[in-house]
Amino acid sequence: MDWFQALILGIVQGLTEYLPVSSSGHLTIGNYLFGIDGEANLTFNIAVHVATVLSTCVILWKEIVWIFKDLFKFQWNDGTKYTVNILISMIPVAIVGILFKDKVEAIFNPETSQSTFGNGLFIVACCLLLTALLLTFSYFAKPRQREQISPWHAFVIGIAQACAVLPGLSRSGSTIATGLLLGNKKEKLAQFSFLMVIPPILGEALLDAKDLLFPDADACAAAATGAGLSTGALLVGFAAAFVSGCLACKWMLNLVKKGKLIWFAIYCAIVALMAMVLPYVF
Repeated sequence: MDWFQALILGIVQGLTEYLPVSSSGHLTIGNYLFGIDGEANLTFNIAVHVATVLSTCVILWKEIVWIFKDLFKFQWNDGTKYTVNILISMIPVAIVGILFKDKVEAIFNPETSQSTFGNGLFIVACCLLLTALLLTFSYFAKPRQREQISPWHAFVIGIAQACAVLPGLSRSGSTIATGLLLGNKKEKLAQFSFLMVIPPILGEALLDAKDLLFPDADACAAAATGAGLSTGALLVGFAAAFVSGCLACKWMLNLVKKGKLIWFAIYCAIVALMAMVLPYVF
């Protein structure tokens, strides 16, 4: 991976992590176009994911400070309730991450999936279409709005996040659309959706770091494949993901408030069709 590829993939990761269009699906398509084995470069994956977490912390720092202030009062207050809801939302994604992460990744490993799934692009396309449907339903549905996100709704939104382990099924799109369909207020939902992803992303980054520091035989081979990543390319990718993540996070917060998600549904449908024809063009 050279610095230009790192720049493009970093921008793609930063933008699509928050926009409801699936960062993993876009990275799968980007890796396919560049001829890069995305699973082989753990270092780059860790860097860009940590960069997007930092961009969330920068944009939502006031909310994060408020949560910690309330939490360390050791009282049952709004900040404590918010923290409990985030913890509840983590339960489904933790179960999926522990029990099914390797199986899902195996589907999209070019060495095991190329003959059946076309480098995973077909499943990415199907999941992008599902994202488009979810966004469309949430746009036209008009449920009665709730003032606060309940623990039960936090759990259901967490299930949506866990399902988004599939590349092409947007995490932010799934969680925001699910929350809207449950009747949660748009202003509260976008903020919750972006904050609830911080622990899972950091957890996944730590697991990837463990694989990088203490690799098994397969990980050693993958590391050897991705050994061409230079420090300069890594820094470019990190910076690109951070800056584009900040812009996308702030933009998405405003878009959700205005309810303009239908345009992303159309975009996801178009990209899905493109992903279906890519193997026949390249």
